[in-house]
Amino acid sequence: MPIYNTLTVSSSIKVYIWKIEESEDELAKDIQLTQHCQNRMNAMKSEMHRKGFLSIRHLMAVAGYVDADLFYDENGKPHLKDGTKISITHSGQFTGIIISQDQEVGIDIELQRDKILRIAHKFTPIAEYRTIANSDALIRKLTVVWGCKESLYKIYAEKGLSFLHHIDIKDFSLSDDATTGEILYHGKQTHFDIKFLEFEGFTCVYAMRKDA
Repeated sequence: MPIYNTLTVSSSIKVYIWKIEESEDELAKDIQLTQHCQNRMNAMKSEMHRKGFLSIRHLMAVAGYVDADLFYDENGKPHLKDGTKISITHSGQFTGIIISQDQEVGIDIELQRDKILRIAHKFTPIAEYRTIANSDALIRKLTVVWGCKESLYKIYAEKGLSFLHHIDIKDFSLSDDATTGEILYHGKQTHFDIKFLEFEGFTCVYAMRKDA
């Protein structure tokens, strides 16, 4: 079962991406779930969601972890029992994880689709993008912005955090493959480095919290 892509971000940070092409039975082989996670998967009505759930466990295995190493806090943020940082994403036939030994990290994969044009005003000041006349380019850029904010939200993981009002992404060109972002919430300012890539009509964004 091949991994779609592995990115070495630094000596302590790696990204793993899986393209789901296997059957559910194939993905279930050699994966031992805790009873809690087995119950979670059994409750999933969508086969694609179950396959995504299993493929993430294969990505964890490549990184040296099993399902029992993973737990979630009260805000739904995933953690590894040895203290290593992890973030998880699933969109369509792609899943991904980012693993970090030190910095807090977040990852998001999104399908590029025109729906984002209709909801953009809910997560970013849309007036900033009025100079982009090409619809495809606008969809691609807004998808990166959404992925950036989603990745930062996953790192921060505090209830009440608003994509529109509390998370700011520095402007970028699609050819840059990198930007920065910040969260200003309850008077506290936090900065992040962000990278992004595109493949097969999808966008993957991953972010690293800068040390204070």
